[in-house]
Amino acid sequence: MADLVPLLGTALRFAGYGLAPLLLLPLLILALPKLAEGPAKALSGLLDRISGAAMTVAMGFAFAIILIQLAAVLMRYVFGLNFSWLNDSVLFSFACIFMLGAAATLRDDGHVRVDILRPRFNPSTRAIIELIGTYAFIFPIGGLILYAGASGLARSWAGLEPFNESDGLPIKYIFKTLVPIFAILMIGQGLAQAIKAALSLRGLRPFDAVDQSHEGQV
Repeated sequence: MADLVPLLGTALRFAGYGLAPLLLLPLLILALPKLAEGPAKALSGLLDRISGAAMTVAMGFAFAIILIQLAAVLMRYVFGLNFSWLNDSVLFSFACIFMLGAAATLRDDGHVRVDILRPRFNPSTRAIIELIGTYAFIFPIGGLILYAGASGLARSWAGLEPFNESDGLPIKYIFKTLVPIFAILMIGQGLAQAIKAALSLRGLRPFDAVDQSHEGQV
């Protein structure tokens, strides 16, 4: 495993370099709308579906956390037993809910926004804010998360790091992997949102679909 991790890390790094030009697609839509429309809509739909699949997994962990917590309470207060792996399972499940569900929440405009003036703007201004915000915040912060956590994650996988307690879950390295997965999902969904905003600005998509396209869907 120690020899495989650097090779896998290098492969993922070059894959990231190869996919990075896709982040310029919303700008290409603004410059050459007819040329980019078809691929952009296909990519946006694919990214939406990936976020939806991740949300489905997150919902599964939301159900699992109820069962795990119930089991932990019964074991502690009925049988007088306490297992660290149960507590670790609750923590792991909660992390999965947040990390895997964040992208679909962005897709459905479910995150709390700090731009309190946004609802007062007209649709085209909101689309511009969506586009600028993606390039100013989502892409840079997502890239920083990936860059800053790479070395620590590699060490964790190389040693197959367990949780701290002796009877804890032996998968802390997977727990830490949720962080880059979160960043990748958010970058992907940010790209999808920027594509939708750019299409709307060029008249290739209704403005009222920029934030509402998946309302009520997983």
